[in-house]
Amino acid sequence: MNPLTTIVAEPWKDFALLDSGDGRKLERYGPVTVVRPEPQAMWSPTRDDWDPDATFVPGSDEEGGGRWVEHRPVLREWPLSRGPVRFNASLTPFRHLGFFPDMAPQWDWMRERAADAEILNMFGYTGVGSLLLSDAGAKLVHVDASKKSVEGGKANAALSGFGDRPIRWIVDDARKFTAREVRRGRRYDGILLDPPKFGRGPEGELWRLEEDLAPLLADCRKLLDADSRFLVLTVYAVRMSALAIGELVQQLLGDLGGKVEAGEMAVREEARGLLLPTAIFARWSKS
Repeated sequence: MNPLTTIVAEPWKDFALLDSGDGRKLERYGPVTVVRPEPQAMWSPTRDDWDPDATFVPGSDEEGGGRWVEHRPVLREWPLSRGPVRFNASLTPFRHLGFFPDMAPQWDWMRERAADAEILNMFGYTGVGSLLLSDAGAKLVHVDASKKSVEGGKANAALSGFGDRPIRWIVDDARKFTAREVRRGRRYDGILLDPPKFGRGPEGELWRLEEDLAPLLADCRKLLDADSRFLVLTVYAVRMSALAIGELVQQLLGDLGGKVEAGEMAVREEARGLLLPTAIFARWSKS
């Protein structure tokens, strides 16, 4: 495995990390500015004139509860874009805005390897990654345990004019779906995994990252072969080392050749250019 690396999401037209500090971050999503908690922002902010449209106030529990406080009226949802893909943002109950902007460099990296590829997007959420890979010429199988998220993905596909693209939208438990694909003898050119720390499948199946990640990755390995192109794994909000997930991916996929990278994902702050860490990742590629 190569030395640890950092992948940086830069500001774009519809997203920017404007400032951060004192355990919070000020972001712009199109016309809407928000403040959200950010424990990694241990420094002081650049500005003292933050004036967001909405602020997320966390709850006292450890399960990520909380609520949005609107300082000015915010639409229930509003359209954003990245390249040719359009998608809706919203103030979700889970403190994020319906997509993860720090994934942008991962999306771009996969797009370079996506032409005429068959790609499995597990824990695909509202489908921004699936749509960007579809735009690059891939056929997608998009899986998420939340029917609401999958419906959101379909709505984003319609908003982008991608309603007739080769994307299968599936509501299912990740482990059960992957195990069935193994039994069917299926293969993929690429796999994207963006699992939560904790979750439930459509029939109440429990997902615990520390317990379930390794078996899921082992099944994913069975869906790849010597002609496959990549696997990307991202992990948020968990006490886990990038070295650990990198070594796990290396152990499982090393026989395919190619290379494994691991490290941190970060967003560049617009105010002064510092890097705000957001997640860890490991990825394998044939080239």
